[in-house]
Amino acid sequence: MGKIILTGDRPTGRLHIGHYVGSLRRRVEMQNSGEFEKIYIMIADAQALTDNAEHPEKVRQNIMEVALDYLSVGLNPAKTTILIQSQIPELTELTFYYSDLVTVSRLQRNPTVKSEIQMRNFEASIPVGFFTYPISQAADITAFKATTVPVGEDQEPMLEQAREIVRKFNAVYGETLVEPAIALPENETCRRLPGIDGKAKMSKSLGNCIYLSDPAEKVWEKVHDMYTDPDHIKVTDPGKVEGNVVFTYLDAFVKADSFEKFLPEYANLDELKDHYRKGGVGDMKIKKFLNAVLDDELAPIRERRHYWEARIPEVYDILKAGTEEAEKVAASTLTDVKRAMKIDYFNDPDWIAEQEAKFAK
Repeated sequence: MGKIILTGDRPTGRLHIGHYVGSLRRRVEMQNSGEFEKIYIMIADAQALTDNAEHPEKVRQNIMEVALDYLSVGLNPAKTTILIQSQIPELTELTFYYSDLVTVSRLQRNPTVKSEIQMRNFEASIPVGFFTYPISQAADITAFKATTVPVGEDQEPMLEQAREIVRKFNAVYGETLVEPAIALPENETCRRLPGIDGKAKMSKSLGNCIYLSDPAEKVWEKVHDMYTDPDHIKVTDPGKVEGNVVFTYLDAFVKADSFEKFLPEYANLDELKDHYRKGGVGDMKIKKFLNAVLDDELAPIRERRHYWEARIPEVYDILKAGTEEAEKVAASTLTDVKRAMKIDYFNDPDWIAEQEAKFAK
């Protein structure tokens, strides 16, 4: 069996540049590498409903937004299967079977679940669906026999729990499921891009995002207001690079030719950082440089988005075809799982023979 990718996003809003450097950019690179037999990208609407059950319209409205973001960054439906989670019932059945292999205490120890519960103020009333999110994610991954899961660093505990479920299932029922490996962004800065306000995480709920679909003028407005070094008041003042959001974003987005194109008086980012630390570089100068770097990256993404926004029926057909293809794969995995668990009664003639022999005595 070749290498297979499964990853995705919850459709709770438009995707932002944190998603882009954390996973989307890597997905496109993997798609175009030729190293993978199949690539599945999931719009995880069923998981989004675990904390939006009373607002299904929010999830529904964002299905197309996420699909457009996928296509705009360069995911190609000829190479990548894009699917909608809720339209594949086999995933729900797999989740149910896997839940028998996981204890409540193990779910409670999952760092990602703990932090997400705290962020959403769910301490006193955790929806069961949200609490069992890691089990659902394990079902998604194993349904498509994924060998590789490209995600951000915050999802690493979730993938480890998926591996535990795979090991437990295979130990109890025999080798059936594929154990996946994580693929983190190679650039450590990209693993958890902070918000434009300097907070640890870029988040839609915190309103500190730059969205992939933001127009150029909106991006500049957000870059202009970015958090820098509060003690760097005059251009001549020494400045701090560490914790300075502008430099963090430059770490994530600067390319080999960025300085030649937009700031030729410096050879590279290290040289710019050194000058800023010593004093003599204004915040507005580095913000303008960052804006140019971001626009260089985001302009073709905006252009592709405009293309697909004018072809919504085609996007619908891409989602439908991808989901139908994915369901066939998930159904095959479910058949394997039920056979291993010995609950494939109506597809197992040996079971009928065993019962005949048992009751003939």
